[in-house]
Amino acid sequence: MSETKKIIEMIENDNTTQKDYENIKLPSSMNALVTLKEEENIFGEMETEDKDISKTLHYKEVTIPEVGDDEVLIAVMASGVNHNTVWSATFEPLPTFNFLSHYAKSNPKNKKHNLTYHILGSDAAGVIVKLGTKVHDNWKLGDRVVICPAVTSNTNPQSYKDSMSDPNTKAWGYETNFGGLAEFCLVKSTQLMKKPEHLSWEEAASLSLVSSTAYRMLVSQHGAEMKQGDNVLVWGGAGGMGAMGIQYVLNGGGRPIAVVSSEKKAELVKKLGCEYVVNRAKKNFNFFKEDGSINKRHLIAFKSTVERLIDKESADIVFEHTGRETFGASVFVAKSGGKIVTCGSTTGYEHTFDNRYLWMYVKSIIGSHGANIYEAYNANRLSCLGKINPILSEVYTLENSIEGCIKVKNNQHIGKVGILCLSPKEGLGIKDHELRQKVGEDKINIFRNLKNK
Repeated sequence: MSETKKIIEMIENDNTTQKDYENIKLPSSMNALVTLKEEENIFGEMETEDKDISKTLHYKEVTIPEVGDDEVLIAVMASGVNHNTVWSATFEPLPTFNFLSHYAKSNPKNKKHNLTYHILGSDAAGVIVKLGTKVHDNWKLGDRVVICPAVTSNTNPQSYKDSMSDPNTKAWGYETNFGGLAEFCLVKSTQLMKKPEHLSWEEAASLSLVSSTAYRMLVSQHGAEMKQGDNVLVWGGAGGMGAMGIQYVLNGGGRPIAVVSSEKKAELVKKLGCEYVVNRAKKNFNFFKEDGSINKRHLIAFKSTVERLIDKESADIVFEHTGRETFGASVFVAKSGGKIVTCGSTTGYEHTFDNRYLWMYVKSIIGSHGANIYEAYNANRLSCLGKINPILSEVYTLENSIEGCIKVKNNQHIGKVGILCLSPKEGLGIKDHELRQKVGEDKINIFRNLKNK
């Protein structure tokens, strides 16, 4: 039996002790989803939609990295696909090998990240199998964890105010190497968070990045600081970010208005508890004319549709993560003094909007990126309490993960796509059955149930 299989058996066995983990023998290599530096120019000037990422994503055997004194090696039971994996595979806006090179130069300890391959992935749930010598004793071998995607430096004074405003903070598995789409991943000890024990490995792994990002955008002092009763327009309500945003708005006593692109997605967000839904495809809203100029008539019609839904009130906050296609409408539809909180820009980074509707009506645009460790901790705490639920729709094995990545690139998915890394099947890793029953399978599996219809 291989060393990796022995580790899987240990993790699945409830009688495994910490002493067993101390005696563990780690393999020297593992399987992982990677991009290759030799292919970073493969697409040339090709448009994003024409890039075939099956050519640049590879399931490959690679070496397990050395563990530094403040680092931890995790046996990854499950991971998830985020849009930053698509950016990595299309080498947009920049080849991520540029990030790895920069990160390697920032500290001698980071040199090992600058390799000819990049192990991707910014989500993971798994078990600690090796600890660095200087890791705080809050953590021990065998602990079951999920991972905060923010890699902080703590060398810039700015990081102590908010690590996300520190340019040295990096997105794990995107701007650093050894991410979660692998059998083992390498993280800083500051990235460790307790696994929600009422969730399976793949459910727990699907949450960290989108949940913490939505928390910062809507709840944090660094985001929109949503108040009870606020009307919040949520673009892409059935996607990973949108569905998470709806949950936070409802938890905080706000009124979400979800924008979706099909009746199936409208049904889904209503099951999440979102009463107000705009099916953009049904209304045929198009915010740009054929010549690329702003379509004012459709902006007015969209704003009227939204305000009719919410008793002639306006949107206090717009939860904006889609970017170019919607940003002009976001600025237009927000109420006077309202806020547009933005991250991601999955339809394009170059935004066009009529600035008169921003400055004349004293609206604010708030840039948001990921979450600092405190925000990620608070988001994860809500998951551990059963207050924020997974939005997992489908699951692939690590070997077949490229198929899941292609679905995300082509926007053919709903919610989140999960990846089984070492977990041999779905549904494993649940310990707190009492809390799971209290939360309810229907709430935990809303997206799975719709997918299986």
